[in-house]
Amino acid sequence: MIQFVRRFSEKRTPLPVVATPSKSLAKWRGNRSEDLDEIERAHAAVGGSSRGRRFATQQINRAYAVLLASQFQGFCRDLHSECVDHIMAALAPTAALRTIIESELTRGRKLDSGNAQPGNLGEDFKRLGIDLWDEIYKLDNSNKARNALLETLNRWRNAIVHQALDPSKLGGTTMLRLNEVRRWRVTCDRLATAFDEALCNHLQALTGTSPW
Repeated sequence: MIQFVRRFSEKRTPLPVVATPSKSLAKWRGNRSEDLDEIERAHAAVGGSSRGRRFATQQINRAYAVLLASQFQGFCRDLHSECVDHIMAALAPTAALRTIIESELTRGRKLDSGNAQPGNLGEDFKRLGIDLWDEIYKLDNSNKARNALLETLNRWRNAIVHQALDPSKLGGTTMLRLNEVRRWRVTCDRLATAFDEALCNHLQALTGTSPW
């Protein structure tokens, strides 16, 4: 099992170093990552080569995808809240005004009830004055492909949670492989770092102070 986990770690390209990451990114790379690693260990612990093992690993792969989507949603919601907090600190409104402004910036927030799909992310962060995906693409053109992969992850997440596994909507199959979930995880890692950088740049330009 240790060798299995080590091989997985070696295949994952090291993430870019962020001088001072947001609290949200630090949590994503800390507690949230540790929770995802638990699924990796569970997969490695299922031994043998029988049909029963194949069934078990398929269920683990699906659970992994659902957990990954939920953890990324949590990161994005945390990041949005952290940005709102910085804007409030810069404005220094009275307590009454703070309540009103915070309510307007978070009212109907998609990330409170919906997945971290590209469309939902764009709408929520637009309230903070940023065209999120435009800025993400400027940082790295490869983020266009990551946008599509994030959409695919959430499509699988919804299909699994709602027991609506339609192969015509899932690339022609209902079998989810571990390598695919790992690919989505790397995608989420890269996007989390890009979101952190883009929002840091935006908020510094907006308020004149670095948010983290």
